[in-house]
Amino acid sequence: MNMEQELIWMKDCYVKEWDATVLNVKDGKFVVLDKVNFYPKGGGLAWDTGKIMKGNEEFNVVYSGKFEGMVSLEVDKPGLEPGDEVHCILDWDRRYKLMRLHTAVHVLAAVVNKASNALITGNYLDVSKSRMDFSLENFDRDKFMEYVEETNRVLAEGHEVKIYFLPREEALKIPGIVKLASKMPPNVGELRIVEIEGVDIQADGGPHVRNTKECGKIKVLKFENKGKGRKRVYFDLE
Repeated sequence: MNMEQELIWMKDCYVKEWDATVLNVKDGKFVVLDKVNFYPKGGGLAWDTGKIMKGNEEFNVVYSGKFEGMVSLEVDKPGLEPGDEVHCILDWDRRYKLMRLHTAVHVLAAVVNKASNALITGNYLDVSKSRMDFSLENFDRDKFMEYVEETNRVLAEGHEVKIYFLPREEALKIPGIVKLASKMPPNVGELRIVEIEGVDIQADGGPHVRNTKECGKIKVLKFENKGKGRKRVYFDLE
């Protein structure tokens, strides 16, 4: 059986339901599909959840991760077998919140980087609590709140978000294509590019909204000083 996977979100982040074939099952609960739109935990972004339907039988997807180069889904009970034809349903409310957060932080990172040259030194986005760390040496809360206000102004302008692919060598020539301080894009021939028109362009593998207006506003919850080069901001959307 062909063990290649189609990662649906890489080209279309808005697919809510799709049909797939089970490629592999391990320990009765770890499932690999030939087509998957459950984003696996990674890149500072939480995982998708949802359901896999085998006829009228329902299997809840409680976790999605990447193992040995494949997206593997953890379901809540055994019963799926290789070769099964299934119907998948994404928990759209969770996914859409993560998409909105992800696009919003790309804009925030661009605003902070432009004003201070600071890079992202850590991040984790989840539906209940999200955080980002910046390589800011002299942290000024009032100044950072100005960055947030500017970010919210840009989000409200309604910039289109485009996803496309470029040869790696060509992509890495683009200034600012990498805003994570310690992470280069994967060593593949083509890189997936997320461009927020007029605002930001980054090599990125996660799901995003189509327009910044969908994000809403960033609301800062608290700040923490995690040491040199790690000024942490907790936030949500409103």
